[in-house]
Amino acid sequence: MPMKYVPFVPEPVEGQAVLGNFNRILKYRGADDVSMVLQRGMPLYEMEKKERVGKSDSGNMVIRGECVSACAYLKEHGIRVDLVYIDPPFASGADYGKKVYVRCNPKLAEAMRQAEEELDLDELKAFEEKMYGDIWDKEKYLNWMYENLMAIKSVMSETASIYVHLDYHIGHYVKILLDEIFGEDNFINEIVWCYNGPGSPGMRQFNRKHDTIFWYAKSSDYCFFDQHIRVKHNEKTLENFKKGLEGSGFISNNYDLDAKGKIPEDWWQFAIAGRFPIDGIKRVNYATEKPFALVERIIQASSMEGMLIADFFGGSGVTSAVAHKLGRKFIHCDIGINSIQTTRDRLFTDGAQFDVFEIQDGVQLYRNPVQTMDKIKSLVQGLKQDDTLSSFWAGSISDSKIGTIPVYIPNLEDSTSKLLDTVQMNRIIHQAIPELESTVNKVIVYYIDLADRKEMEEFIKNDDSTTVEIELRDLKNILDDVVIGDYAEFHCEPIQEDLFRGYAVTIDRFVSDRVIQKIREFNQKACLNSSSKKPYKPIEISEEGLELLEFLSLDCTASEGEWHSDSEIKIDKNGYVIQNGTKTKDFWDARICSREKPLRIKIRNICGDETEWLIDGILEG
Repeated sequence: MPMKYVPFVPEPVEGQAVLGNFNRILKYRGADDVSMVLQRGMPLYEMEKKERVGKSDSGNMVIRGECVSACAYLKEHGIRVDLVYIDPPFASGADYGKKVYVRCNPKLAEAMRQAEEELDLDELKAFEEKMYGDIWDKEKYLNWMYENLMAIKSVMSETASIYVHLDYHIGHYVKILLDEIFGEDNFINEIVWCYNGPGSPGMRQFNRKHDTIFWYAKSSDYCFFDQHIRVKHNEKTLENFKKGLEGSGFISNNYDLDAKGKIPEDWWQFAIAGRFPIDGIKRVNYATEKPFALVERIIQASSMEGMLIADFFGGSGVTSAVAHKLGRKFIHCDIGINSIQTTRDRLFTDGAQFDVFEIQDGVQLYRNPVQTMDKIKSLVQGLKQDDTLSSFWAGSISDSKIGTIPVYIPNLEDSTSKLLDTVQMNRIIHQAIPELESTVNKVIVYYIDLADRKEMEEFIKNDDSTTVEIELRDLKNILDDVVIGDYAEFHCEPIQEDLFRGYAVTIDRFVSDRVIQKIREFNQKACLNSSSKKPYKPIEISEEGLELLEFLSLDCTASEGEWHSDSEIKIDKNGYVIQNGTKTKDFWDARICSREKPLRIKIRNICGDETEWLIDGILEG
């Protein structure tokens, strides 16, 4: 349960035409009716500090959790943001994956040095894992987006503005929500980001190669620093102005060109984020990463040094990385663990100071909501997909005595569904159940939070509009079984090598059942698709399992509480070591060293799961 609800009033700007606020969303033929109304405010949960990077309280934050819950924390603590850039899901209907690379076994490091020019490591040692699914129906997406935008507005300073990055799938609907929330008078620009790229074979339309960014202000006093974003006049403009040509748009007698250049148009051309650091920043392995230069222009135009920049759908962490480079403070928020780890590692390499937090909302996520939902569905005994049911139901269970039992599971990406209250139960009783076939005698309703179970059972009992039995089940009982910890064997000893004197922790064995299962599934599918002309060589893991490690960190400061990374290494996809943020050409030797005595170790596997162990029994020499 939330500690409390942080109040805010979700009312449209006076005099505005409205689209949203839950029971005013546009309806589509065949879509579910939506009647939930934001009544309680933003849920405020405890937020646990997981790690401090750097020695001081910088005010920079990396938060794992939902946008609305993060905004509740900021509002409760009086934290106001000066600029927001968000790149939320586009409702594109696509699945986004992360390519996972099996590392080199350090026991075979010398052999790998000799063979690395002959091996195509990307092909032989990689598999893909789903990060999140951008699959929504329009009504649910717009309800979800409305609540997020209202929450964000509640923590914006009076001079703040917001850039909302979308594309053709849903952007035109969200613009109407933005008009309602911020007011048409506070709309500043519709920015079109253009980029090049090949089309698909057999296309029957012009190549879709642009995104749209809507820029709105909190008030008319918004910040705009045009001197930071001037671009040079082109040669033709300078030539026309020099000659004072009639019809050129520049008459030298009454107009002067600014020597600093011109303010850019509202269409921008930046190369899409790719593999190489074409705009001054190295790319990371993240599907939806946006160009550094694009975000840089936004931050330079709408903030100044020392201001606080927030990205509540932070993804790869470009916004925070750019903010740090430009001398701004930052807040990065995302619900996926891959986002948090990618951003944390990126900022650590850049020398940023920040704290890593996790919102304690009672939901222990697998790695991201999509994977958790998939896992939950596999753990609900007997649950099967049922195409005869609406999208409200996760599927159904067959019972020999009762028949078909539809099952409702709350969407972990949608904070409005986490608390089962009388509003949601009323919807289930009066909308979802009546749509079921008359042969249905029972439904199962899972919940994450429940205000009062006895009160809810009494509410169901007193509503005589249905004879269908409603069974309540706590989803957290299933979620507790979702996360299976990794296993590691290691030993620690003092060392003195050349000029280095300290301690070395050697990893002797590492086991991750979850990653091994993913590799087995990948091998099985790949083998089915192989042929005699193109055989598939399965990914094999050694008995030591050291190929499954991506990151190690030693805490020499404290044995409990927030983490202090006093020494860390990251192993890249080719087996090379990144030591405390610095790249090397050394292969990993199964060790991590520190000058001070380590108290605990953190290990991250190649899929992103992190586990901590205490270190004891160090043999002093």
